[in-house]
Amino acid sequence: QVQLVESGGGLVQAGGSLRLSCAASGRIFSTNRMGWYRQAPGKQRELVAAVTTVGTTTYADSVKGRFTISRDGAKNSVYLQLNSLKFEDTAVYYCNLAWKEIGFEFHYWGQGTQVTVSS
Repeated sequence: QVQLVESGGGLVQAGGSLRLSCAASGRIFSTNRMGWYRQAPGKQRELVAAVTTVGTTTYADSVKGRFTISRDGAKNSVYLQLNSLKFEDTAVYYCNLAWKEIGFEFHYWGQGTQVTVSS
């Protein structure tokens, strides 16, 4: 059983910063990708940023240059530094852990943490 525990959301003014954290526990495949998705009201869940075990990162175009993802392999943790926040960054942010094993793709999700940016 894999569990993801998130922290760090909150209310911030536009232009401000937040840092999200996510710690994974349980049986975790050694080669994996950890990342953050977000879902705003009335919108589909979208990838914000992700990082693989070898350090390859992916960012949504809308957050490039403002958000930074990092991970600590020893702690099975991933972090998202959110800078220069905009009103449109308001959403529930979900931590994701994914890997492929024996031909199957596994995805695990955190409970979500609310990020609210006031304009």
